[in-house]
Amino acid sequence: MSIPIDYYLSLASPWSYLGHKRLTKIASEYGCRINIHPIDLSLVLPATGGIPLPKRSQQRKDYRMQELRRWRDYLNLPLNCEPKHFPVADASAAAMVIAIREENPEAALHFAGSCLEGVWANELDISDTSILLRLAEELDIDGEAALSKKESMLSVRESESKLAISKGVYGAPTYVVNGEIFWGQDRLDFLERFVTD
Repeated sequence: MSIPIDYYLSLASPWSYLGHKRLTKIASEYGCRINIHPIDLSLVLPATGGIPLPKRSQQRKDYRMQELRRWRDYLNLPLNCEPKHFPVADASAAAMVIAIREENPEAALHFAGSCLEGVWANELDISDTSILLRLAEELDIDGEAALSKKESMLSVRESESKLAISKGVYGAPTYVVNGEIFWGQDRLDFLERFVTD
């Protein structure tokens, strides 16, 4: 029986990007099932004491940049620390992920990965639906069908974001396994140990 991992991410988050492929690799190696939830940080942060990036102190912003460079180099991943399209509205992309997830959870993970790479490695604007449709097409996903469900899927996103808060989630990415919370891509080593115990 596969171990479920509830994966709460933001499609505009560099930390979600840095952890995405490593999470899918862990899941594949240990037979885990990933339940992907692209949450709305505009709901999660104020409800849990978080501060949006633009409102953080300069010291915190500066340290964030140092950490992004460190992790980029350590993981040897392409990452533009100051991408052209950031901050970026991710509502349409998130709605598509949820719609795709309903039909094919694996495809939803791939599409989310393409969105994250789009922002942080490829200078793409994921608020542009033409970009999203192109990314879907590259994965042989019916993007038009997914996008047509946007309004209902945004309602699902809102309810899942509120449920995430009730489960103790306060940022992205967060991984929850059997009630155990792992916040941040830098906790993936702990998650891997947990699923192998």
